Amino acid sequence: MKKINIGQTNWETSAVALGIMRMEALTTAQAAKALDAAKDAGIDYIDSADIYGTGDSEKVFSEALKQSGVSRDELYIQSKGGIVLDPNRSHGSFVFGKRYDFSKKHIIEAVDGILERMQVDYLDSFLLHRPDPLMEPEEVAEAFDELQTAGKVRHFGVSNFNPQQFAFLQEHLDQKLLINQLQFSIMHTGMVDFGIHANMKDERSIDHDGGILEYSRRKGTTIQTWSPFQYGMFEGTFINNDKFPELNQKLGELADKYHVSKNGIATAWILRHPAEMQVIIGTMNPDHIKDSASGADVKLTNQEWYDVYFAAGNTLP
Repeated sequence: MKKINIGQTNWETSAVALGIMRMEALTTAQAAKALDAAKDAGIDYIDSADIYGTGDSEKVFSEALKQSGVSRDELYIQSKGGIVLDPNRSHGSFVFGKRYDFSKKHIIEAVDGILERMQVDYLDSFLLHRPDPLMEPEEVAEAFDELQTAGKVRHFGVSNFNPQQFAFLQEHLDQKLLINQLQFSIMHTGMVDFGIHANMKDERSIDHDGGILEYSRRKGTTIQTWSPFQYGMFEGTFINNDKFPELNQKLGELADKYHVSKNGIATAWILRHPAEMQVIIGTMNPDHIKDSASGADVKLTNQEWYDVYFAAGNTLP
């Protein structure tokens, strides 16, 4: 498994992480098999959030870890907080917030809840889960200081922040923000589209995120990519989807060439970018975990990367 350094530190981890959002639907035995499959594939990084499965994903994880052949010391465990759950709209893996809350009280309570549900003593990293427009950075700084001093969190980051939001918060922190978790995949390419279409007037030239890709590279921030096999928000996967015949044909050709799966090529496509991103896969199927991770050691050529980009319906100006 390819390794990367988080935030340009000496913290080395697998280039593919396992997201446990859907773990709430598994039995303890099934979840243990997923963790074992991740270990066998070389994955040592776990991504969660306090709202996943309305908290049940982290509870299942804690029990599965006991049954699996994986020890806590072999894993880097990350979770996110800052979204106040809306129980009226949330069910199973589909969770929705009724507001964001970056108050010191909420952040500390969120971490304490995560540690209790996961039955671990500390998190390797804790991320703020989507930007809160009412954020008071001084409160966040106090919360981070307290959590780090208490040994509950080792590193910090954010998710879905634009450059100005990231920089504004960073100015108030003693800790360096190492991570920004962002949606990026073959079918969600806005971070690169607008740069390719610079100085144009077409739709792809619109900068939707403030140049977060280039900003992250300049600051040495690790981009963790979520929904690497999805199109839209909840529409589903583009892998083996009849809506995307040209893309799947190209993925199949490259999968045959490199002796991996289509999911593996989708992973390799993300990791081919020189930003040294980390791919978060969300499948709980042991075979799919193996398939998806298989692309971590495949290095596509420049032309192959562009061929996949074109097959997804993208163009060059």
